[in-house]
Amino acid sequence: MAGLAAKAGSEELQELPTELIEQSSPQVTRVYASDGKTPIALMYDEFRSDVPLAKVSQNMRDAIVAAEDHQFFEHRGVDLKGVARAFVNNNQGGGKQGASTLTMQYVRMALAYSATDPQQVVDATKDTVQRKVSEMKYAVQVEKELTKQEILERYLNMAPFGNGAYGISAASQVYFGKSPANLSVAESALLAGMVKAPTAFDPTTATGYPQAVDRRDYIIDNMRELGQITAAEATAAKKVKAPKTATRPSRGCVSVAKNHWGFFCDYFYRWWLDQSAFGETSYDRERLLKNGGYRIVTTLDLDAQSDARKEITDRQSDDDRNALMLAAVEPGTGAVRALAANRKYKIDDADDPQNELSSNPDLAAEGIRGTYPNTTNPIITGSADIPGYQAGSVFKMFTMVAALENGKELDTTIHSPQRYKSGYRDSSSAGCDGYYCPSNASASESGNFTMWTAFGKSVNTYFVPLQEEIGAEKVVAVAKRFGVQFRDGDDATRANDPAQAHEWGAFTLGVSASTPLDIAGAYATLAADGKYCAPTPIESITTADGTEIDAGRPSCVQATTKEVARKALDAARCPVGDDAQLGDCAGATAPHVRGVVGHPVFGKTGTTDNDKTAALVVGTRSLVVAGYLANPDWAGHTDRMSHSIVNPAVYETLADYMEGKPEEEFPTP
Repeated sequence: MAGLAAKAGSEELQELPTELIEQSSPQVTRVYASDGKTPIALMYDEFRSDVPLAKVSQNMRDAIVAAEDHQFFEHRGVDLKGVARAFVNNNQGGGKQGASTLTMQYVRMALAYSATDPQQVVDATKDTVQRKVSEMKYAVQVEKELTKQEILERYLNMAPFGNGAYGISAASQVYFGKSPANLSVAESALLAGMVKAPTAFDPTTATGYPQAVDRRDYIIDNMRELGQITAAEATAAKKVKAPKTATRPSRGCVSVAKNHWGFFCDYFYRWWLDQSAFGETSYDRERLLKNGGYRIVTTLDLDAQSDARKEITDRQSDDDRNALMLAAVEPGTGAVRALAANRKYKIDDADDPQNELSSNPDLAAEGIRGTYPNTTNPIITGSADIPGYQAGSVFKMFTMVAALENGKELDTTIHSPQRYKSGYRDSSSAGCDGYYCPSNASASESGNFTMWTAFGKSVNTYFVPLQEEIGAEKVVAVAKRFGVQFRDGDDATRANDPAQAHEWGAFTLGVSASTPLDIAGAYATLAADGKYCAPTPIESITTADGTEIDAGRPSCVQATTKEVARKALDAARCPVGDDAQLGDCAGATAPHVRGVVGHPVFGKTGTTDNDKTAALVVGTRSLVVAGYLANPDWAGHTDRMSHSIVNPAVYETLADYMEGKPEEEFPTP
């Protein structure tokens, strides 16, 4: 031993720390629906969940000792005779012997997991005398600080077992579909045999199966010799057939597509990567998610999600290039209860001719690739690459709020002609001498209107002059406060420059890009008495040690006053067939909503030029649902989007959610 230490270098040995850095191994993060029981997804790099030794069968504890370290309960971290024997044997060409105790093997794994760079991982695992000596010193120290049972528990939770399984809990699940507490002698011996070389002793491969069985039987013999089992138990265990298959658990959001939860899972995943609380960079945040062992309960309401998906598929095929997209948000918390579309959240198959759009020469000529029937794009929630869609007149709500904030009242009357020549400069408006000239959808939308009647009938030539009078930059500011993201570069430039925003004549008519989630969150602000709560996918996040953290809890600000919100909501009852409390609606663009939902409702329809997008947002005090029918791939499409598709999908989803709930009136402004 002195010679071995000298060879390693006595100074290097003395400089080693006396304490092993305690580093927990990567743990699986489990994501659940709002019921706290239904799994949505597993997030991990290594499939592993630590378990206490008390929940590991005695068979498994005995088998790992029989496989790796017969003297485990006698030595103090180092088997001196074994090391000496291996040293002499290896230097005399007698074949490779390791002589690493279970404690030394635990040290090696712990050093690798505590490494902060790749070289430290290499140093912790390379086969050198120096590494062996350092392991010995650490092992002696570990044995002073931990009991044998604690060392065995940590070892079993760290060890690799192949086929993506790390730790005994994962291994017992992957190979046998059971908890480690119920492992038999044969099962335990097979798993214990795999730790030495998971690939070589993999029973699921043709070459590994016979080797795995031979090593299992060798370990069973060791267990008998050590008195852990009887001869009869050994004979019976050897007769058990080893499994030839393993069930690798799926991970990430693609794996949940069959349940139509993929878009919500993806929203949660993107949300996590945006949270600075989880690390300085997105890489750090992803590593924490996949290795941190969190228990995450999300806001996903399974019933609401199922209802939304059903209402969509009843009206729009997954194979339709036009996407029917719904988002549901809870007022007062921002909890996202559902995200659904006529799409499968799935990685696209590049060889699928349908996804190449070969049957559509117009799109093919434009080089457009479809997002149907499969996509992993955030078409409902948006991103830098998916800025959203023009939503039309749902944006008139922001103008109404801005007007109310600036001294106007709901009975403010404006004479609205069929066509209005504004003071906004716009060289593209034909016949208006370079000014912006919006028109109404029909001749019946001309005359004198209040906010109730103009919002109910969606009169363009009421809201453009109203925006002119108060200043478009103030309308844009309301949209920002209410959560509109302005992801499109040109939109963001205008929105962030008050001078440019002031000249944005068409803003009130919904020409900037938004998503169903943006609008659901914005209208939920009215139902929450002016309190905007940033949409969140989180109910609770609990760390591996049982500590609940604050990230994801409702983040709310008073975006407008309570009175303004109540007034705006009163007018917003008109478009959806409900009665305002203070005024006369006298018209609705979606008159059937109130009767179908069966509860007090508010909302707004939206349509863009040439019907390229059709939108509806409807809410109660409990939930706001926004839906868009749009083409996510090609802004230049010529399809006309129908309100007969999007409207019932939205209000039927809300009706399903509200069924059985007590009727709750909105506060009187």
